Amino acid sequence: MLTTIVQPNHYQDSVALMVLSRAVSDLPGVTKASAMMGTPANRAILADTGFDSPELATATPADLVIGIDAVDEQSCADAAARADELLADQGSAVSGAGTSRVHSLARARTLLPDANLALVSVPGVHAAAEAHRLLDAGLNVMLFSDNVSLDDEVALKSRADELGLLVMGPDCGTAAFAGVPLAFGNVCAPGSIGVVGASGTGTQEIMTQVDRLGAGVSHAIGLGGRDLSAAVGGRTALTALRALDADPGTDIIVLVSKPPAPEVRARVEEVAQRLSTPVVTIFIGSRGAGRDGNITAASTLADAAARAVELAGVASFTSPDPEKAGLVGLFTGGTLADEAGVIVSEELGLDVALNSTDPGVVLDAAPDRIIDLGDDVYTQGRPHPMIDPALRAEKITEALAEPSTAVLLLDVVIGHGSAADPAGAIAEPIREGLENAARQGRAVRVVASVCGTSRDEQGLDAQISTLTDAGVTVLGSNAAASRHAAALIRRARSRRQIPTPSPVPPRIADLLAGPKVVNVGLAGFAEDLAGLDVPVVQWSWAPPAGGDPRLARIVERLLAR
Repeated sequence: MLTTIVQPNHYQDSVALMVLSRAVSDLPGVTKASAMMGTPANRAILADTGFDSPELATATPADLVIGIDAVDEQSCADAAARADELLADQGSAVSGAGTSRVHSLARARTLLPDANLALVSVPGVHAAAEAHRLLDAGLNVMLFSDNVSLDDEVALKSRADELGLLVMGPDCGTAAFAGVPLAFGNVCAPGSIGVVGASGTGTQEIMTQVDRLGAGVSHAIGLGGRDLSAAVGGRTALTALRALDADPGTDIIVLVSKPPAPEVRARVEEVAQRLSTPVVTIFIGSRGAGRDGNITAASTLADAAARAVELAGVASFTSPDPEKAGLVGLFTGGTLADEAGVIVSEELGLDVALNSTDPGVVLDAAPDRIIDLGDDVYTQGRPHPMIDPALRAEKITEALAEPSTAVLLLDVVIGHGSAADPAGAIAEPIREGLENAARQGRAVRVVASVCGTSRDEQGLDAQISTLTDAGVTVLGSNAAASRHAAALIRRARSRRQIPTPSPVPPRIADLLAGPKVVNVGLAGFAEDLAGLDVPVVQWSWAPPAGGDPRLARIVERLLAR
């Protein structure tokens, strides 16, 4: 038995329709079921699948249409009754999540007067008009909706620039502010790495990789996939870069996108070079990696995350005497010392003194030096420093007392044969050395990596914790620690005039402090935000003018006069 039920002015979002269709289809005695809004295209689909009826012909885009194919009349009636129950349950689910449901923007603003973001996921044919209305209400807009024209995107982003607001999207699926993921997002550790993304899953991959590497994310600002096209011109990307540059909680920015239009890439990179915050770029499909001034280009998403983690904390490092900002490496592993020497020399563009290249020479006087304390000249009459950390503890005290030492680079090697607690043996000299340097007004950083596993008797996590508690920045590999140390020295010696960030428009700054959201469309997004204790109001949006796009445009023009 086939039946078609039309519920007038009963708009449901696409997710709710999908859930309803599946739930009714799974009922006993139901062969198939389909729930759609009564747009002309959907009516045609329903008619082609056997649900053609006089009732269907009268449906408007604002009407809910439920087609049921059941084995008998009772099964059909039961299915219709169950559909009503499911619709009621969906409405109460949002309210049960602690989210207020309203039926107008005015009511939403009354309930949440300090709202600073609208998350919009209405059908694309209506999305631009609603986004304009939300901008005029003073809200930043995350436009999840797709099928928005390029002309509408340019108009929206131009309007946002005039108003000092952000438009993220259209087709923006991922963003996060102050630790709050929006739409498709991941809960990451808080930190100082900001992401600007014209790629949703690219942004997610960078955020999650940063989290796995032990660092954290400040914000992730989505752009929409077309923002870096020639037509859009990187409007949101440029606003986002400047906003994160001025954000005190962000000290590294990662920009991810598919290859931009050449002229837009040039403009974005020009702005990035002038920022006070280092920028890592990853343009998917583009070849080439390396550092150029304030920009570090990465070749993969994982590489971009790793480079960002290596640079985290660099922006805040300064030296009172750049001419004397030296790097000292005190290593117990010979090959680790050699690798560090190669990396630091390449990163700084100079030859760092290595005792491995001149065996038997004591390098205690060189301002930039990396010493393998396992070399013969240091082990005469005493055990190897992996076994006995005492010599390195003495050298750490001496190095941190030198006026020219700005960065101290170390390795810690654990496992069978190594000291019972190599990190513990050097923690106190490090702590005391850093305290003495601070009293003298000297800026000094200690950077290290730990070679070992969680199965080693010393315990990888315990060794890292001991170092961190002593004031050491611990990176995940010797190479990462070496690059971080070199970046600190490069920053300390930089002769580039670090610019003062431009002020962020107040409404964008308010968003960076934490989102307060009017959710327009998919109710699931509001439920997720409510579960994170984020202030949110669900606007139970329905298509204006009965869902007739042409009539809706006429109404909008009349209202704009």
